[in-house]
Amino acid sequence: MATNPIKGFAVDPADLRTVGEGLQRPECILAEPDGSLWSADARGGVVHIRPDGSQEIITQSERTDFADAADEAKRFTEGTLPNGLAFARSGDILISNFGTDRLEIMERSGETRVLHDTIDGLPIGKVNFVLRDSKDRIWLTVSTRIQKWMEAISPNIRDGFVALADERGLRIVADGFAFTNEIRLDANEEWLYIVETTARRITRMRVGGDGTLSERETYGPSDHKAFIDGIAFDAFGNLWGTHVMTDRIFAITPEGDLQIILDDDNGSETGKALLTRIIHDGCVAGPGSMFSSPY
Repeated sequence: MATNPIKGFAVDPADLRTVGEGLQRPECILAEPDGSLWSADARGGVVHIRPDGSQEIITQSERTDFADAADEAKRFTEGTLPNGLAFARSGDILISNFGTDRLEIMERSGETRVLHDTIDGLPIGKVNFVLRDSKDRIWLTVSTRIQKWMEAISPNIRDGFVALADERGLRIVADGFAFTNEIRLDANEEWLYIVETTARRITRMRVGGDGTLSERETYGPSDHKAFIDGIAFDAFGNLWGTHVMTDRIFAITPEGDLQIILDDDNGSETGKALLTRIIHDGCVAGPGSMFSSPY
């Protein structure tokens, strides 16, 4: 077996370069074989960044535009707010919309339709991330059902869940998570890896042939001492991820060891203070603090 190249590897912040410009909350990015990038954007759509560096924003056909709103927080509490993205088999873009609380599909022209906005007869909640597997099933995370979602930024609230949409419709397959965020399947689609942001850990569950989830366990450190957001696997089975508010990129090896790949923490006290308050006091910061933080 080839040596895992991640071991001992790190990135110097000075070696980083930017791609794209003027993006607003690029929460999720998809890449195509030709080098095209598609980034979620808070202005209500997706930004297409072409291989030559040119870019355009494709806005959804149904959107509430707060790009020029005097109250910056409105973009995070009202109207459309694309979050997680995935390619549909057709090449259209699946959008988990954190603002409209629904799973949508957007054609590359911007035409958008709703796939799901309820589950078990109730509003679906704060849809965070979407993932399509090799069987064309759609996996969906909901961070919380609390409409004022900032009230759920606490390790004591665990109302997040994972849902699955297949030929049987949309159903909850696992719940009780602390602000469910991104999810990923391993290469063989035997395990689903689930970010619990406010619990500061990654949970994994075994995937049954019918999509049922079982054998729930913590993967890697039981406490990262930081909020986790995005995750993705590389070809060697390392699970990469981001520590928001502390501005780090990490990787967990197949053996479960944590390695910091990039540490770009410049000593910002805003994110640290918010993180400390949530962890130790179980408190929720006000909108001013929340929206000025890196999260």
